[in-house]
Amino acid sequence: MLSGVSHDLRTPLTRMKLQLEMLGPIEGGEDLKADVAEMERMLEEYLAFARGEGTEAPAPVDLGLLLDEVAATIGRDGRAVTVRTEGDLVIPARLQAIRRAIANVLVNALRHGKKVEAAARRLGDWIEITIDDDGPGIPAGSREDVFRPFFRLDASRNPATGGVGLGLAIVRDIMRGHGGDATIEESPLGGARAKLRLPV
Repeated sequence: MLSGVSHDLRTPLTRMKLQLEMLGPIEGGEDLKADVAEMERMLEEYLAFARGEGTEAPAPVDLGLLLDEVAATIGRDGRAVTVRTEGDLVIPARLQAIRRAIANVLVNALRHGKKVEAAARRLGDWIEITIDDDGPGIPAGSREDVFRPFFRLDASRNPATGGVGLGLAIVRDIMRGHGGDATIEESPLGGARAKLRLPV
């Protein structure tokens, strides 16, 4: 259903974008463009969740390089994500799926915290990626709930304070699809720590 609805909404959204461009400068035009862009982003989240990311073939992925790359891309407002990596971090994985998982967690961390640190290391037969922020954190009783589809700590569903509640559901789906898992715990920085584990 998510996939069908998302596909159906893409056509009118594309028409709206085209009409806004053809109208030229109008009062409130930038706000309308921002709304359309937000709707597109939400549709992409719905589609990603509906698709799963299971069609991509696994290939060797250097998680250290990928973490560096995604952190550099996601950093915004001049805020850099501090990244530390150690050891051999190459594993067979679906590159775009893992990229999406890391990006989803980093976007959350940057949305809620001012300081974000990411690290990746090998622990025996596992690779562990941790992403820490100094935000308000996630209450212990909600740390499992945040992985449920459409669950949001902010019940207002205000796009300014979060997405549609699929980001972490997608992350866990991707991690478990690789034989790993995703969990949330308290961060040494005072906010939330997202822990992504993948088997070597």
